[in-house]
Amino acid sequence: MANILAIDTSSAWCSVALSLGDQPPSLKHEAVSAGASQLLLPWVDSLLGDAKVSLKGLDAIAVCIGPGAFTGVRLGVAAVQGLAISYDIPVIPVCSLDSIAAQLTQTELFKSLCPQCFVIAIDARMEEIYWATYETQPNQLPKRVSPILLSRPEDIDLAGVQLLAGSAVNVYRDRLPKFNGSLDGDISISALVGVLECAEQALQEGLVMNVRQLEPLYVRNKVVLTTAERIERNLNNG
Repeated sequence: MANILAIDTSSAWCSVALSLGDQPPSLKHEAVSAGASQLLLPWVDSLLGDAKVSLKGLDAIAVCIGPGAFTGVRLGVAAVQGLAISYDIPVIPVCSLDSIAAQLTQTELFKSLCPQCFVIAIDARMEEIYWATYETQPNQLPKRVSPILLSRPEDIDLAGVQLLAGSAVNVYRDRLPKFNGSLDGDISISALVGVLECAEQALQEGLVMNVRQLEPLYVRNKVVLTTAERIERNLNNG
């Protein structure tokens, strides 16, 4: 097993996990809203210090690159760039939706349903959601079978889907299409479960990159609406 540091600041949580070989992984995970910048690096230092491991002892650093909160995504990527470049540590970019999908498979709801097809949808703010469709694979992480999409909640495609999960469920429940499947609106990203699982598989498959290639994943290029655009959107949403 490899030594992997995993980081996520793409949501309202700051999450840092450290996995060292066969030892139980350690985690710092807290809802922080806008406070992740003050916690992230001290948490990294704390986890490494407690484990008596230096940065150069890591095989890779994994980070959620989005989509997600614009400032949080940039914070996580910038922090990993700073950490990895000094010792030229390989990095593993993890899509936030893929991380949630991997984590979802560990829940009791998922295990009881055994869905073949499910959707992860998260709040993208500005009255929109990020979402993607996944298929379950035996003894492997779920496979993303659609592009990562940005749309109004009403426009999500749930045909043939048995389970819908992610923050968009609770935020936009009244605006989602009629859905007869199961819902999980409480699941969020955890560096300990989703990010580490995606990172471990990527490392096994050789899907690492030089830190100089690391970039955020921006599905939306525009992060602010004008007043006129907000008024028009509110009118369209009824």
